Amino acid sequence: MDYGGGYSTTSYGAQGGMGGGGFMGGSQGGSQPNAGRSSLSKDTLRPCTIKQVLDASQPHPDADFKIDDIEVQQLTFVGQIRNISTQTTNITYKLDDGTGTVEVKQWIDAEATTSLGVGDNKPPTQLVEGEWARVWGRLKAFNNRRHVGAHVIRPVADKMEITYHLLEATYVHLYFMRGPLEPGGGKGGAAGGMNGQMDGQDGDSMGGTSRQMGNVSANARRVFQCLKELPQSNEGLHVQNIAAHIRMPVPEVVKAGDELLEQSMIFTTVDDHTWAMLEF
Repeated sequence: MDYGGGYSTTSYGAQGGMGGGGFMGGSQGGSQPNAGRSSLSKDTLRPCTIKQVLDASQPHPDADFKIDDIEVQQLTFVGQIRNISTQTTNITYKLDDGTGTVEVKQWIDAEATTSLGVGDNKPPTQLVEGEWARVWGRLKAFNNRRHVGAHVIRPVADKMEITYHLLEATYVHLYFMRGPLEPGGGKGGAAGGMNGQMDGQDGDSMGGTSRQMGNVSANARRVFQCLKELPQSNEGLHVQNIAAHIRMPVPEVVKAGDELLEQSMIFTTVDDHTWAMLEF
């Protein structure tokens, strides 16, 4: 099955955007970011990163959580198991995917068979600290602390599944923020960024960013240009380095960086104030 625009499912079984009630990029009409939102069920399985889980909005305690302004109930993500805590009623896993850390609770069924180890209040033998796991579950909050109630948690057998999931989560995020890809590299939605089209705005030669540059301030453009041109390591540049290079006050650089982060044009690396340019 094809997402549209050259994206198709794989054999990893996640298929957060497909099969299990997800969206098909080619089936949504138009090229606006909001296209097709009303037709999506809240029970659609949403692939995401842990940072998206932690940043999800909730208008009031009884409301559904929202990611990219879309209501979500079922979600899936991958993460490295940092800690396992076994209690009488549940097993709590602390997972880290590089974007954040979240607790995942799997409730113990007293009548569960011991073949999985759950009946003995022990995690399945394949789930050990230091290994990666995939989670399917619901985002919940209790006492102002968020956790994911897991329906299923299983070990990641093929490490390529980690890369696949992060790409899928990125694709779905871009779909909702910029619209679906159009067949043949049209100009709608995300196609301008994904297919490398150029409009030459602000002298930017990257097709994936030229369109967004019109949506950010002049200071944000200066910060982005600095990140693009200044020599740097894989960790990117710290706010202090950028401020010194372009002679801009640090608070203004931070504000400009926030604009670029919101537009998914840069990303944080070793800390919240070290940025690198996101290349498509």
